[in-house]
Amino acid sequence: MTIDCLVLGAGQEVGKSCVVVTINGKRIMFDCGMHMGYLDHRRYPDFSRISASRDYNTVLSCVIITHFHLDHIGALPYFTEVCGYNGPIYMTYPTLALAPLMLEDYRKVMVDRRGEAEQFSNDHIMECMKKVIPVDLKQTIQVDEDLQIRAYYAGHVLGAAMFYAKVGDAAMVYTGDYNMTPDRHLGAAQIDRMQLDLLITESTYATTIRDSKYGREREFLKAVHNCVASGGKVLIPTFALGRAQELCILLDDYWERMNLKIPIYFSAGLTVQANMYYKMLISWTSQKVKETYTTRNAFDFKNVQKFDRSMIDAPGPCVLFATPGMISGGFSLEVFKRWAPSKLNLITLPGYCVAGTIGHKLMSGKPTKIDLDKDTQIDVQCQIHQLAFSPHTDSKGIMDLVKFLSPKHVILVHGEKPKMVTLKERIHSELGIPCHDPANNETVSISSTLSIKAESSSMFIQSCSTPNFKFLKRNLNDKINSKELSSKEGGTSSMFFRRRSNPHVKHLNRNLDEKFDSSLSCGPELEVSDDRVNEGILVMENGKKTKVVHQDELLLLLGEQEHEVRFANCSPIYFGSLDDTHVMDCISRKSLWLSQLSSKLSSELSDRNVQNFGEYLQVESFTLSICSKESCPYRTTNRIENESAAAFYCCSWLVADEVLAWQIISILEKHDLSST
Repeated sequence: MTIDCLVLGAGQEVGKSCVVVTINGKRIMFDCGMHMGYLDHRRYPDFSRISASRDYNTVLSCVIITHFHLDHIGALPYFTEVCGYNGPIYMTYPTLALAPLMLEDYRKVMVDRRGEAEQFSNDHIMECMKKVIPVDLKQTIQVDEDLQIRAYYAGHVLGAAMFYAKVGDAAMVYTGDYNMTPDRHLGAAQIDRMQLDLLITESTYATTIRDSKYGREREFLKAVHNCVASGGKVLIPTFALGRAQELCILLDDYWERMNLKIPIYFSAGLTVQANMYYKMLISWTSQKVKETYTTRNAFDFKNVQKFDRSMIDAPGPCVLFATPGMISGGFSLEVFKRWAPSKLNLITLPGYCVAGTIGHKLMSGKPTKIDLDKDTQIDVQCQIHQLAFSPHTDSKGIMDLVKFLSPKHVILVHGEKPKMVTLKERIHSELGIPCHDPANNETVSISSTLSIKAESSSMFIQSCSTPNFKFLKRNLNDKINSKELSSKEGGTSSMFFRRRSNPHVKHLNRNLDEKFDSSLSCGPELEVSDDRVNEGILVMENGKKTKVVHQDELLLLLGEQEHEVRFANCSPIYFGSLDDTHVMDCISRKSLWLSQLSSKLSSELSDRNVQNFGEYLQVESFTLSICSKESCPYRTTNRIENESAAAFYCCSWLVADEVLAWQIISILEKHDLSST
């Protein structure tokens, strides 16, 4: 069985996350985002690749959204209300609460303020959200008879979740965005250890190892304080949900300690509205926020005020949080145009910026001019400060998660191609796990392993612990490197004795050591092994647990008697002239011939135990006797070349010893026993 992963977005790029995974006939779309750096057809994933007929309800089992950021949910209303998908959509309760705010804010910015063609309306957003089935953390959801999913805490932003999906015995995890270290308002990602065929992980900071959180916070506070102390204005372009709350907690606490009276502003009502949800969903925040909630709500910011658009040119220092992040448009771009020409002001970029945005241009090197369009050029004289306050995990966090989960395969998404290549090589070389980094619209197919959980019967377990000694004689003339034998097999006594490391043969080893230590210079080498490879039967009954039983138990379970199928053969064998034995009676001749046969087979089959029981010989299930029947039903021929020197032997064996049987028959046919 294979798992096919079609990457429709975030393949070797950061933006429009969308991965369609097919597991044993079930097809899941993980995330349905838009690209913040494009305004043309590249903004949305190419949904036609899922179904040429655009019959998405038939081909998709469900859609799973990991969190409310637009690069993970921005295309969802378009996919449901314009493209026509009506199937189940799963996301956490906080994501369901906050996603409409983010989507409507984006719609207003792009349509009402920039005059773009409307991709989806407010009604589309509301109708889309009605299709959502909310899930709680670690709640197992049975999507249908075969597919089950489960959400795990991802940190990153409020309500973000990693999702586990299982179909039959194939299992995988899609991380979305996550953070492996806690911050001031969210905890670190948490997930159970599981047996996975596949892990699909974000790789935004594939090669970055961050400094300590406290060092980054001090650097940020110092830059902000220096700017406002000099009379400048600080613009912090950030999305209204996530880093805004993290940095507001940090600045509010610092303002209290330093007794600063300089105003801190939110740019719009969206953040105020979002803070209300943060207060309501306190159980999804960090442990520290939850512990102090009864005495003080961390989201009641004493020093943060609402900002009015008319205050852009007001004199005096201030700190302003403006949306959207990355300065990709909206109010943050409007403020940037007005404040960028002043050397007193500061633009601080707290997180990752997608290529194509003004934030990315500022981070790539301090420009003096930025062309907004063919008619607009921005004069950039302000200070630029970049700081990694991103809610994404760094390369160490990614490696820690991959090592913890130890999947059979890894697929990297949501990252820059050169950095993904480096991380891919690290995962393969350091962890020995095959890793892939597909581009957009590429499909990766991996094989999944079929495994079955089964109980074991007491008889089967007992049979597994029964010793299975084998004794092998070797000629002393054989050149054996005793050091090599000792290191490979665990033996330490002498070159004449090689043993396996098994607690059940320790006593035997000790006795044999004493025996052979006194005769190192003579006698054959004796190799003792205890190979315990046992055979059981897998029993699967309706309504009962799968069980491995001993073969003797199967007949009892079926209520049947034992039947044994044996193969038989009767062939001539030559012992030389019968003159010397004609005076013997029939019984004596048979005994003599069996003794000769036993010696010959023991010589040829040195690794087998040939037993002579007087009436017949036995090697494993193979039995051999002298045939006295004039007309034997198993005889292959009644013609013999030399009747005075021939007799017939009968043999039989079980199918399990078929190879051994034909080996013995070949020995008897090829060798003349007259000299034995």
